[in-house]
Parts: sequence; C-alpha cells; structure tokens
Amino acid sequence: MPAPAWRALTLALALACTPAMALDRGIASTPLTVPLSGVIGMQDAYFAPEFWIARTQAPDQVLMTPAAIQARNVRLLQLDDSMHDLAALPVTLDRARVAGWIDGLASPPSKPLWDEAGKPVAKAILDAIVASRAMDTIPASQPTRFGIAVQRTALRAFPTDLRVFNRQGETDIDRFQESALFPGDPVAIVHASRDAKWLFVISARYAAWVAADAIAEGDRASALGYATRAPHRIVTGAKPRTVFTREEPRLSELQLDMGVRIPLASVPQDKPVNGQHPYASWILELPVRGADGRLGFAPALLQRNADTSADYLPLTRANLIRQSFKFLGERYGWGHSYNGRDCSGFVSEVYRSMGVELPRNTSDQSVSPAFDRIHFEADATRAARMAAVDALDVGDLIYIPGHVMMFAGRIDGMPWVIHDTNGGSFLGADGTLRAMQLNGVSLTPLVPLRFGKDHDYIDRITNIVRMTRDP
Repeated sequence: MPAPAWRALTLALALACTPAMALDRGIASTPLTVPLSGVIGMQDAYFAPEFWIARTQAPDQVLMTPAAIQARNVRLLQLDDSMHDLAALPVTLDRARVAGWIDGLASPPSKPLWDEAGKPVAKAILDAIVASRAMDTIPASQPTRFGIAVQRTALRAFPTDLRVFNRQGETDIDRFQESALFPGDPVAIVHASRDAKWLFVISARYAAWVAADAIAEGDRASALGYATRAPHRIVTGAKPRTVFTREEPRLSELQLDMGVRIPLASVPQDKPVNGQHPYASWILELPVRGADGRLGFAPALLQRNADTSADYLPLTRANLIRQSFKFLGERYGWGHSYNGRDCSGFVSEVYRSMGVELPRNTSDQSVSPAFDRIHFEADATRAARMAAVDALDVGDLIYIPGHVMMFAGRIDGMPWVIHDTNGGSFLGADGTLRAMQLNGVSLTPLVPLRFGKDHDYIDRITNIVRMTRDP
C-alpha cells in the first residue's frame, strides 16, 4: 500500500488498541514449540525461501522501479549526513576537513581493552596506535586523490590490525573493526599512517582506515567511472569467487560479495583468458594494484553458473526473501569481520543486489531522512508498536537499539524475521530466560525475542523503515 495509507492504517490500529490488549490479536494462542536445535518455533520447512514466498501476497510485484530507486539513492547522498558524495568532493582538501574526518571516526581509547588472548592491552601500545595516525603531518592543503578497492578489506577505527575487546575473554566484537570495502568500491584517499601501511579513505558509506595494499590509486575519472561502466554483472550470490588462475594471482579466487557491480572486459571471446577458454564464464574487468600502487585493470573469469545478473534484480517481495535466505546460517561478523557481516551489513547487501543503497550503520539507517519510516518515542505504548507490527510488509526493517531485523512473513499470525544476530533469547515454559546464542544470520519469530525477563524486542522498537516506498 502507499506510504500515507500505511501510516494511516498504523494510526488507526494504534487508536483501536489499548495497553492491556493481547500480545497480538492475530497470533494463534497455541504456544510455539522448541525443537532439538533450541531455536523457538523453527521447523525444517521454514529454511526454504519458497515456503515464505508462497505465503506472500503479490510476491513478484515490482515495488519500486529502477528509476525510482536511483532517484532515491541520489536523495540519500543529498539528505543523509552519514553518506559521502565522492563526486562532489572539491579538487583540494584543507587540513581541518581531513582532521575532522579522522577525529570524527574514533576518539583515543579511554577505557581498558583486552586482546584476543585475554591480556590487557598496554596503554603504551594504544598510545602508539593513536600516534600512528600522524595527525601532525596533515598538510594545510592537499589535492583530492582517488582510488579503488582491489579486494574485500576491513575498514578500521585506527591504523592497526590489532583486535581489541571491551571485556576479558570476549573475542568477537573487535572495537577497532568498523566495516569493509569490496572489490570495485571507489574511495577518496585523504591521509596515510606514519608507516604508510594504512590509508584513511572516504567511501560512499564510511570514512575509516584501510590497509594500503588493498587500494589502487588512480585519477578521478577512472576511480569514479568504474562503477558506471557497461555492460556489467551484478553479483546476486552471497559471495562467489572468480576462477583460479596461476597467470594472474591478484585475481585468482577473488571473493565478490552480494550487490557488487563489475563491468565486463572488452576482450575477444574466443581467446584464452588467464590460460583458460572463457566460453563457460563471464569475463570481468577487475581493478588491480600495480607494484607502484597505481590503479590498473585486468580480466578475470567468473563461472556463468555463479549467481549473477545482467542488472540489479527487480525490487520484489520474492527477491527480498530469496536474497536474504542466501545468507542464512552465515557466521555473524561485527563490522563485516569473519568474512561475514553484521545486522546492518546484512540488510544493506540484500537491498544492494536490487540497486538500493542504505547507510552503513543501524543508527543512521533507522533515522535517514531519505526513507519512509515510523518512529516510536521511548514512552510509546506497546499497543502502538504492535499496531505497526501488524502492518509489516515483507522487506520492512525493524530497528531496536543496536540491531535491525527484516520482516519475512507470518505463520498463524506470528511475525517472523530474518536477521544477523550475535544473541537471541526467549522465555522458556518455566519462565526462565533461555539464550539461543545464534551468532549468525537467523530466522526467528519476532514476538518471543527478549532483552531480558521483563522486556521483549517489541517493547524496544524505535523505528520501522519501509524500503519499498518513498517517504
């Protein structure tokens, strides 16, 4: 339904409800069973995306045209302060702007941190890492430089590979891990660490430190124009890899994550590419980094049976389900660590395969002025939140503090979500809190999920964003 009708329905439902209402008027009273896996309500049939598509109204309806999606992507760059329009950067950058980007990313650590072995990280080590940013070497003015990521690579809060944690014994949530870049992502290069092994870069969705050997520097036109070249392939699989090649090791078995857009190479179709006939593969043109750090391009093969498309997939409910289920079971990776992704990265990659851009973090996604959303203040009633849950459509994004979930559908009135989570708990039949320790992309019923014994996820909903409509 159109966005105004969605809001009107939500308001009407909220007014019709009272705080003392049943948990969900449409949910069957039969309690959910807990299978041997311990994941409440789960059955083997639910793992199949076609099970959910069959339960969806108008699954193949195009919810936004490519032109409408592109227009909103442009507005996102214009309206959302968390985004960076690389094409709009000036020819030169002054010191204040560069220092602001770096200081704005992360403050020097002020609390104790531990390493992977559970040992405290010495203050001298942390001070040296902070000093390695070389803030004193930022020139008063510098030319704006550009480059392209040549491989999937981490974006870091500081120029270091050291993994650090807030608690002794914690080994998953690395506080220096921010996000990731993918092959072909353009960046502006604005600073280098004191040892020149790290670059501070500005990408469309994030500004952070990246290993210098993952970035190839080129001119503005080459770096920014690469993503618009045609013909191309859109990666629609979770993370396919290029064909092994001894002849071009830089592009051998290179991972290409969902939503990556790669142009096709203009080379003969009947001649070997990297020692192999290309007829059973797509010939991609991928960025490479020369020995001098400069940007070049070289062909690589991607098997035709890999999951790709000639263009972005249509934005339909069926595609949202199919794309999200391709990640089901992948290990949770804070900030795209563990060669995976986190909750906001998961929904971003799903939507990117349909050409839809989102900000990187949940805090920005949930309040972006470019999106159609319903906001809940802290004192909003449960009835108001449940009314909005009643109106959920496939692909809607549900935000609670620090987390986002995608609505997948209903079974007997119960709303189900697919989300990338490192937790997950519910109340057992005896009233005790049971932790599922999901730690991956998971399919779960929404209503039983809890923050603790006294509050469930619905109590904590802050925003619901409908990505399939304009505001």
